[in-house]
Amino acid sequence: MRARLARALFPNRAIDGVTSLALVGFWIVTLLAVWTLSPWETIPKPGEVLGAISRMWWEHGMGPELFTTMTLILHALLFTVVISMLLSYATVIAAFRPLVAAVSKLRFLGLTGLVLPFTLLTGGGYALKVWLLTFGMTTFFVTAMAAEVMAIPRESFDHLRVLGASERRIFWEVVIRGTLDKALEILRQNLAIGWAMITMVEGISRAEGGIGAMILNENKHFKLAEVYGILLVILALGLLLDYVMGVLTRVACPHLELERVRR
Repeated sequence: MRARLARALFPNRAIDGVTSLALVGFWIVTLLAVWTLSPWETIPKPGEVLGAISRMWWEHGMGPELFTTMTLILHALLFTVVISMLLSYATVIAAFRPLVAAVSKLRFLGLTGLVLPFTLLTGGGYALKVWLLTFGMTTFFVTAMAAEVMAIPRESFDHLRVLGASERRIFWEVVIRGTLDKALEILRQNLAIGWAMITMVEGISRAEGGIGAMILNENKHFKLAEVYGILLVILALGLLLDYVMGVLTRVACPHLELERVRR
């Protein structure tokens, strides 16, 4: 065991699963100790935060609020995937490249100034939050995915043309199937981006509730234990979603696991 841990202290060394779990446990315990022994009295301790989570879950309806937020993020994610993939795949056609480039540049815009035009388009409420979240994720998704499509070697297209494949077959094999693993990884990253934006988006329209609206309400009354409790739940659920996306990627693209083992 000592030899395994020693390998973890040197650069560019592979470690086994048991050592990885031991290191994760070590850092979790260290962070909890730092949090518990923190000299700042205003920061609630772990026990207070866990107690606040229990109260909010059983007395303040955190479960339904989480369901509302999950529905919102999945709804927006569906629109994001459809719009982003269509735009990204369209980069194989020269006429659409300026449009795709323009969409990718919109990632520098903040969502706050876009509330009015999106309200006029959607009528506000739930639809407003869905499309604001979709806009925020789509601009980043298109930026990354279009770059992957443009990076496909020309030899991949020429190879299938020599074999007599049609342009439709070439598009399917090279562009869609050939970039599936990268698309899923980009989707995984953009899900994290959308999850990070959820508090701001749900704070714009609080009528439907949601975990974002809940944390803003608790923060307004300076209930720090409840605020940190909600943050902890958001982090845990975000990690769960990230894990699920990782499993989906490995199932859909098993060759990635083989490549990792070979390294």
